[in-house]
Formats: sequence, structure tokens, C-alpha cells
Amino acid sequence: MKNYLSYGVGAIGSICIHGLVLSVLLIPGDGDTQAIVIQPQYINSKLVELAPKKKVVVPKKTKSDAAKKKRERQRRLDAAKAKANADAQKKKKADLDRKEKERLALEQDRLERERLAELQRQKLAAEFAQTLAEEQLLLKAQEDEVAANSYRQLISLRLSENWSRPPSARRGMETLIRLQLVPTGRVVGVTVLKSSGDSAFDRSVEQAAFKAAQFIELQQMSPSLFEKKFRQVDVSFSPQDLRL
Repeated sequence: MKNYLSYGVGAIGSICIHGLVLSVLLIPGDGDTQAIVIQPQYINSKLVELAPKKKVVVPKKTKSDAAKKKRERQRRLDAAKAKANADAQKKKKADLDRKEKERLALEQDRLERERLAELQRQKLAAEFAQTLAEEQLLLKAQEDEVAANSYRQLISLRLSENWSRPPSARRGMETLIRLQLVPTGRVVGVTVLKSSGDSAFDRSVEQAAFKAAQFIELQQMSPSLFEKKFRQVDVSFSPQDLRL
């Protein structure tokens, strides 16, 4: 821009000088006057040369620099890969840990359910065993009672066969005795628990017990039944019947 401005100024100056010379030549003067010729002075104008732009000198890349940059790029690439691998391994480990925790939680839940189920099974088994035992005890008691009743009827029949009612016996009299027995069925003792009020009636009852002497059928019963029901047997005598 500066060069163009200098060139324009020079050109305008040259034009002005040429115009001045031309006007002098055209104006009439005296005859004696000599023409003065003015030689134009040329202005030596030249364009101002712009200073050349400084070239940015780019240092040439050496092989060592290129190798260094290549190594740096490779290092960054390796670091990025290593980080990516580390992140992947970390994520994989976190996933494995999470899955392992879930597996352990499921396993613990399964074991807890199995434990509760086993406790419930044991409880039901215990209740069933207790119910069965109670039923067996009840059944055994019923069986023992049936057997005991048959033995009582046998004793009552045998005492009735050996009892001689005295003439003083009257309706309404009653004597309650207790027989002491041993497992062979032998009578080893007689105790009057309740008197009829008539000594002859009471003696007749005692004599009937001693005449019976032994109930050998009792040897067939179980020892537990004998100890429970027949170690001592209470018998009620009345003129109408015998009651055990």
C-alpha cells in the first residue's frame, strides 16, 4: 500500500510540471522577449520495494526427533491401551465380584431355606412321633384296660365261687377288701377297707379271698400291667354281686 502511494504522488507532480510549461508557451509575450524554455525535471520515482517477508525457518526434523516422536506416540498409545486394559480388568473384576456376591447371597438364601425346611420337617416329625406315641400309649392303655377287665372278671368269678354268704347277709350290706397279690397270682394278704357292719359278713368275705388262694391266670399278663393294676386289687362284696 505504501509503494502505491509513493508512485501516485510522483505521477501527479510530473503532470503539474508539464502543465506549467505548456501554459508558458501558449501565453503571448513581447517580441523582444526570448522564450524561456524550462526543461522539465523528471522526478525519479520508483516503487518502494516491500521488504520481503521473513520466512519462518522450520527446523528440519531429524531422524532422532521423528523416532522420539514415534516413541512418544507409541508410549501414549501403549499407555492408553494399558489404561483401557486396566479399566477393562477392573470392570471385569467388579462384575465377577458382583456375580460372586450374588451367587453367595443366593447360596446363603438357599441354605437358609433348606435349614428352615429341615427345622419344619423335624418339628413335624417330632409332632408326628409324639402323636404316634400318644396314640400308642392310648391304644396300649385301652388294651391293658380290656385285659385288666378280663382279669377282674376272672377274680370276681373265682371269689364268688368261693364265697359262702352267711345267714345274716342282707340286701344293702357291703364289705370292701383289698387283696395283696404277687406275680404268680397268689393272695398273700387281705385287708378290710370298709366293713359291712356285720362281723359274720366280713369274715365270710375274707374267707372267700383265702379260699381262692391263687389266680394262676395272672401269670400270663405283662409285668407292667400287673404292677400297675394287680399288685393290689380292691373288691367290693355285697349280697347282690361282687364289684371290683
